Amino acid sequence: VLDWGWFPVLIQGSAALVADARRAQIMAEVEASKRRARSGRGGGVNIIVMNAVLEACVSCGDVDLAVQLFDEMRGPMGCGVDGVSYGILLKGLGIARRIDEAFEILESVEKDTSDGSPRLSPHLLCGFLNALIEAGDMRRANALVARFRQVLYEGQSVLLYNLLMKGYIKSNFPLGALTVKDEILRQGLKPDRLTYNTIIFACVKSAEIEKAFQFLEDMKDEAKRDDNPELLPDAVTYTTLLKGLGNSQDLYSVLKIVVEMKSSLVSIDRTAYTAMADAFLACGSIDGALCIFGEIIKQAGDNKDLRPKPHLYLSIMRAFATIGDFDMVRRLKERMWPDSVGSISRSAKQEADELLMEAAINNNQVDVARRLLRRIVNGKEHFSWRSRVGLVALKVETLSGFTNSPLRPHVFPQILLNDPVEKYMIPFRESRPLGADLILENVAMRFLKDSAVPLVNDWGSCVGIVHSRDCTKMDSPLLSMARPPLCVPCSTSLEHVIDLLLREKCEMVVVVKSGNMYEGSYTSSSRPLGVFSLGILSEATANTANTHDECVPGAAT
Repeated sequence: VLDWGWFPVLIQGSAALVADARRAQIMAEVEASKRRARSGRGGGVNIIVMNAVLEACVSCGDVDLAVQLFDEMRGPMGCGVDGVSYGILLKGLGIARRIDEAFEILESVEKDTSDGSPRLSPHLLCGFLNALIEAGDMRRANALVARFRQVLYEGQSVLLYNLLMKGYIKSNFPLGALTVKDEILRQGLKPDRLTYNTIIFACVKSAEIEKAFQFLEDMKDEAKRDDNPELLPDAVTYTTLLKGLGNSQDLYSVLKIVVEMKSSLVSIDRTAYTAMADAFLACGSIDGALCIFGEIIKQAGDNKDLRPKPHLYLSIMRAFATIGDFDMVRRLKERMWPDSVGSISRSAKQEADELLMEAAINNNQVDVARRLLRRIVNGKEHFSWRSRVGLVALKVETLSGFTNSPLRPHVFPQILLNDPVEKYMIPFRESRPLGADLILENVAMRFLKDSAVPLVNDWGSCVGIVHSRDCTKMDSPLLSMARPPLCVPCSTSLEHVIDLLLREKCEMVVVVKSGNMYEGSYTSSSRPLGVFSLGILSEATANTANTHDECVPGAAT
C-alpha cells in the first residue's frame, strides 16, 4: 500500500496517458480517502494531492470535472487552493476555449477577492497564455499580454516573447514573429537560440528562404561577437532550413547546409540525418539521399539511436519506384523490417507493397505487378482510384488488357447510364413518406431500415428529406432535422443523377415532372413523381454480385 505522499508523483507521471477508467479510479481513491478521514481512520487529501488530480483532469480534457473539484477544494469542507491550483484551472479553461470564465477568475485574483489569496505572477498566467497560443488565438493572447503586461514582464524574460512568436507561427501570419523580435530589441533584451530558431521557422513557413538565411548569419555573428556558444545554430536550426530548401528544390543550398552541419560542432541525430535525406529527395537527388542513408546505416552499428525509422525507407523507396528500380525497392523493403527502429504500422506495410508494385510496372514487369496487385487487393478493404496506388492499379489493368483481373468491378446489366431517371425511380407513394410535423421518437424505428426518408406537408408536397445520420434529437419534429430536397426532372439522365448524389453527399433525390426546375429547388406546384436513391444502386449490385465466379473483397465500385 502506497503512502499518499507518492500519489501526486504517480498522477503527474501518467497524467497525459490517463483514460476514462483511470480517471474514475483516481476519483474513487480520492472519495475513499475522504470517507476514511470523516470516520476518523486517517487518510484525507491535501492541496498537493488535489492539484495533481486537477492536472490529471486537465490533461485528459475533462475541464468540467476540474472546475467541480476546484470548487470543492475552496469550499468549507475542502483542502483549500493556492496559486498552482489557479494556474492549472486557467490552463484547462484556455484549452477548452472557455475564455470568459478564465478572464473572470483573473479579474478576481487581480482584485484580491479570490479564495487562497493567490498572487498574480508570470507562472500563473503563462499556462493560460500558452493554451491561447496553441489554439492560434493571437487576438486574445495579445489582449492577455496587454492587460497584464506589467506582471508578465517581471524579470524581463525573453520566454514570453518566444511564446508570442510561436503563436504567430500557428496563426495565418507567421511573419508576425518578426515584429516580436523588434519588440525584444526595444526592451533591451537579448534574443536566445529559441528566438532565432522560431524566426527561421516562421520564414521557412512563409517561403522566405532568403530571410531565413539572413537570420542564420545574424545568429552566428551575434554568437561570435558576444562569445556566446549557446547562441550558435543547433540541429533544430539546420533541419528547419533543410525543410525549406527541400520545398524550394534548392539543391546547391542543401549541399551547403549539409557540409556546414558536418563541419560544425552540431550533434547530428536521427532526425537531422532524416531531414538531410528528405531534402535531397525533394530536390530530386537520389544519390545524395543514398549517401546520407549509407552514413546512417554505417554509424547505427555503433549507435543504436541512429537506426532509421520506416519513414526514411519509404521515402527512398518512393524515389526508386518512380524510376522503376524494382531490385532496389525490393531490397529496401526486405531490410526495412530488421534494420529500422520503432513499430511499423499497417499502413507502412501496405505502402511498401504498393511501391514494389509501382516499381514493377514502371520497369515493364507487368506479370509481377499483376501478382502484387492481387496480393494488395486481398489485403485492403478498399482504395481510391485517385490515390497513388489506384492510379498504378489502373495502369496495371490497362497494360494487362483487363484479363484475369483481380478487380472485379460491379456491373449493372439492367441499367444504362444514359436512360432517364424516370425509368428506374420508385413511385413517390411507395417510398412511404412521413409527415413533416411528426416527432422523431414516434417513428425512430423507420430509420433503422431506411437511410433517407422524404417528408410531406398537409398538401402532399415534398418539403424535405431526413437522413438517418441527422437524427440526433428524439423529441424534435422531423422537419427540424431535414435537408432541402434535391429535385431533378424525370428526363434527367441516370448518370447525372448519380453524380449529383455523390457531389452533394445525399442519399436520395426527388423526381418531378416539371422540366425546367433547377437542381436543389422545389416549389409546391411541382408534384413529386418518385424518388431515386443510392440504395437502388446497392440493390442492383447485390443482385448482380452472384453472377461472378470470383469475388474479391477489395474490388472497387
